Amino acid sequence: MRVIVLSDTHIPKRAKELPSELVQELKQADLIIHAGDWQTIEVLDMLRPYGPIEGVYGNVDSEHIKQQFPDKKLLEIKGFKIGVVHGHGQKQTTEKRALAAFSEESLDLLIFGHSHIPVKKQIGGMWVFNPGSPTDKRRQPSFSFGILEITDTLEINHLYFK
Repeated sequence: MRVIVLSDTHIPKRAKELPSELVQELKQADLIIHAGDWQTIEVLDMLRPYGPIEGVYGNVDSEHIKQQFPDKKLLEIKGFKIGVVHGHGQKQTTEKRALAAFSEESLDLLIFGHSHIPVKKQIGGMWVFNPGSPTDKRRQPSFSFGILEITDTLEINHLYFK
């Protein structure tokens, strides 16, 4: 199963449309996971033609997005437990807030956004992953999003582009 993971699209503020690099990968997606800061419901409409969508809302999302998605979500895909949260809030780092959101769960993968900083690491056997942003790289050298290949294992990668 091929899953495209994205966050912090900020459309239309940071971009008017999905980048072509992302669209190419979306065409091969079995599932799309968005970790918040869509900004407007139009992003959901842009993603719908490419497959089923799971997601959460972020701190800049419209009421329409908040009506469609929760603040955090637990998914089970092919036996893997995946937590999704945006990671915004007060105190601590974005990553620590994301970890705290699922402190009562035993996850295989935690997906979060908010910082626009790509992260891929393991903490105690759990993968922690921030796809970065495909439209607002801020001080990062590249735009990015994630690709998960889920079989009997989890293969987690970033796709970086200029």
